[in-house]
Amino acid sequence: MCPETEECSGPGSSLIRAAVLSDTHGLLRREVVAEIQDCTCILHAGDIIRESDLDELSVYGSLYAVCGNNDVFLPWAGRLKGILRFSIGGVRFLMTHERRNVPRDLADVDAVIFGHTHRYSEEHADGRLWLNPGSCGHSRFGEPVTLAKLDILQGRIVRVRRIDLDGGPADLFRSP
Repeated sequence: MCPETEECSGPGSSLIRAAVLSDTHGLLRREVVAEIQDCTCILHAGDIIRESDLDELSVYGSLYAVCGNNDVFLPWAGRLKGILRFSIGGVRFLMTHERRNVPRDLADVDAVIFGHTHRYSEEHADGRLWLNPGSCGHSRFGEPVTLAKLDILQGRIVRVRRIDLDGGPADLFRSP
């Protein structure tokens, strides 16, 4: 996993694509793995449950992850922070599992990433992106299975894409 001070990539002229996931709850779908193939960075906003899912995700790009409320009692999750600040391509992120844990002072933050509700939410307020990618694990509360992709260029998020997945019976990804 990337340390919070490490940049996934500098603010140069190359496009950086980041996958934003949350609430996998021990279910890493093949559709998710297929969707992240074109991403150089992966952000996971918690409720991971299986440490091996983090190991698998880190194969595909620089990984940033936070501890969710369902991870907190798992022995391996002690290495994850509840709130993580980091930069990707010059964009400054703050990520936590629950929106209520976002600190008041966001002066140095361009994008806030959170999960927990299993509902996709994207808004722009006070000059920053607030993004909940929804759940890309189990379908819950009648909500679709979703994730998001961010395109970052020259220190700005130039595109946010909601990705809706099938959400049918789980087809788990397992490394060979």
